[in-house]
This record gives sequence, structure tokens and C-alpha cells, in this order.
Amino acid sequence: MTPDTSPAPHPVAQDRRPSFSGQEQGLRSGRFVRVVNYHNTPHADVAKIRGELALLAEHFDPVGLDDLDLFRTTGVWHKDRPGIIPVFYEGYRNNAEVAAPLADEVGLTAWFFVCTAFLDVPVAEQYDYAGAHNIDLVEEDRRGDRLAMTWDDVASLSRHHVVTPHTANHAEAASLHTRADLEREIFEPKRRMDEVTGQDAASTAFLWGTPYGANPTVDAALRDAGYRYQFGNTMIQHLG
Repeated sequence: MTPDTSPAPHPVAQDRRPSFSGQEQGLRSGRFVRVVNYHNTPHADVAKIRGELALLAEHFDPVGLDDLDLFRTTGVWHKDRPGIIPVFYEGYRNNAEVAAPLADEVGLTAWFFVCTAFLDVPVAEQYDYAGAHNIDLVEEDRRGDRLAMTWDDVASLSRHHVVTPHTANHAEAASLHTRADLEREIFEPKRRMDEVTGQDAASTAFLWGTPYGANPTVDAALRDAGYRYQFGNTMIQHLG
């Protein structure tokens, strides 16, 4: 609905356990992109969101997946201004109807992290599903309305923005114990996303922003599934 209080710097680090001193050095040298997190983006907040994204666009350059890959491999940011990634989580219908057009309007590349199972829930059940899976709703979200974007929205968004899984059911990494859990929340979302977009979904994120390195079994599954980046609360981590 609204972004985090401040656009915290997210390093792209080949060392998956970066030290504080390393982060400070990177910040001072400009070797960072920044991430601003959004969730629900209701129509009632169009003016507010437009102003926030416009302000970001005045001071930062957009970041596509190719930009992130180049930054990681070279260690050099290749644009004139620091990079910014506005991330929209969960896959709300209003992310497609509100956030994407506003990002287009100001010239930013938006990153959409979609809970893939949310899109498959029948419209009549989406309100209750959201409440059961930590998908926050606002006053304009009404029972019986479609709350999730569609797979057609995903395909359309992927032509100009980055669209990638946020697990299937808004899962936290600590909840994945069995092979079936990993298949449901890690492997199948990527297969479905790649099928719909015709692209290679490179990034993922867990509920509560669990970092890479917290769970060896989950970490191995992410690599095996073909993800390259994990977005957490304090950094973007490369999984190579």
C-alpha cells in the first residue's frame, strides 16, 4: 500500500554473508542499488504512489534484470545515477492496474514478485485466501471482487517489467520441510512463471524476507530450480 519508510540499500554480493564493513564500503563507493518495497497499491492512493515513484525517478535510474546481472558480474554500476528497484509484492490486481501504469509513466522498471497460487484461487475465494496467507487487504478490497492479477496480466507485465515468483502461497522459508513443500513453493512457481512469460524467472523472495544462507535445504532447492537472486530484508543475494 505504501513503501517502506526509507529506500534501504540492497547490495548485490557474491559473498552471501557480507560484513557490515563491506556494506559500508560499498555504499560509500556507490556499489549499491536500492529497493523500495510496496504491497497493496489501491486506486485510492494513485496520487500518492505517482508522487513517490516520480520522486524516485528524479534521483535514480531504472534497473532491469540485465542491469542487475551486469552489475553483479562487473562490480561496476554502468548508469549515471544510482539504481532503484520498486518492488510490488504478492500479485494484487491493483499492482497491474495502478502500479504498473504509474511506473511506465515515470520511466521506472517495476519488479513484481507474485504469489502464483493466489492467481489461481477462484475469485469468490480470494478474500478469504488473502486473509489466511498474510496478504494484506485495504478498505477498497471487497469480498467477491477479483483481488489478484491474472496470468494474462503477468504475461503483459513481463514485456516491460520484471515479473517473478514470491513462492506459491506467500510461504516463509522456515515452513518448507518436505520435498512436496519445496516442489509446491519453489519449483512449480518458477515453471509456471516461465511458461507464461516465455522468460527465465531469475529472482524470488520469501515471506518475512528470509535471506539466503538460513536454510541449506531451501538454499539447494532454489539453486536447483534455477533462481539466481534472492531478495531479502537487507540485501539482494546472488545464489551462485
